[in-house]
Amino acid sequence: MSNLIEGLVISHLGQGIAVEYDDKIVLCQTLRRLETVAVGDRVLWTQSSPDQGRIEEILPRRSLLMRPSRNGKIRPVAANIDTVFVVFAVEPYCDFLLIDQYLAICENRNIDAALVLNKTDLAQSDAIEQELLDYTNLGYALHRVSATDTSGLDELKQALKNQVSILTGQSGVGKSSLTNAIIPDKTLRTNTISETTKHGRHTTTAATLYHMTQGGDLIDSPGVAIFGLAGLSEQQLAYGYREFQPLIDQCQFKDCRHLLDKGCAVRAAAEIGDISMTRYQRFLKLREKMPTA
Repeated sequence: MSNLIEGLVISHLGQGIAVEYDDKIVLCQTLRRLETVAVGDRVLWTQSSPDQGRIEEILPRRSLLMRPSRNGKIRPVAANIDTVFVVFAVEPYCDFLLIDQYLAICENRNIDAALVLNKTDLAQSDAIEQELLDYTNLGYALHRVSATDTSGLDELKQALKNQVSILTGQSGVGKSSLTNAIIPDKTLRTNTISETTKHGRHTTTAATLYHMTQGGDLIDSPGVAIFGLAGLSEQQLAYGYREFQPLIDQCQFKDCRHLLDKGCAVRAAAEIGDISMTRYQRFLKLREKMPTA
């Protein structure tokens, strides 16, 4: 096919898709046969008029983040992400079950994960510190920040540098305050996308990719707090717990569910304190929440 141009998907705008190429933005439609295009996708497109085009092909992805959709289906949220930064805070409360869920998905999706504890200006308990220690012992980076008094923000910006990142977390943890601190001219840039593509107002729930001044890209996905366990099997959920990985092959049975199964190395390790019992208990809870096949 002639005149194929490579571009980067930076936002969904209603029925159209904003594609960036050579510092320009064009509004594209997609071929019906293509699977859903995600923000962060690199695509090949053809020009149909000066500021409009059609996406012909999605280039191979190095990673893809999905979320549950209607009718038990799953749909892509963002593609080619290097690191998911899981934001949480002492208020409303630290949802470690949700954190484990995000981490399990990243372990299975070829995406790095890091933790961001926001609102460090508020006091936190020893119990929370103990949980955080479990994560750092497993090798997860932990960034302590406060969007209120800006402490830790420079270090976080440094961590976001030269890669494609997304911030995720339950509502109320201060994700948008952090995004606004990292991209101060966010509103201006969002309006530019809408004006350039002649597509009226940019919706607040649309995922959008922003280039950061220090280098690297940040995908802001305000409407997506929960990725769910859609698309993960029971085996993948267990693999999603980093400390289980070296133990899984030591279980007596290949199809061990890591419950009360005979000869389960994972359960035994939790019982003797080799791995975190609270994380193991959360694994059991998530296992119950899994969509039944």
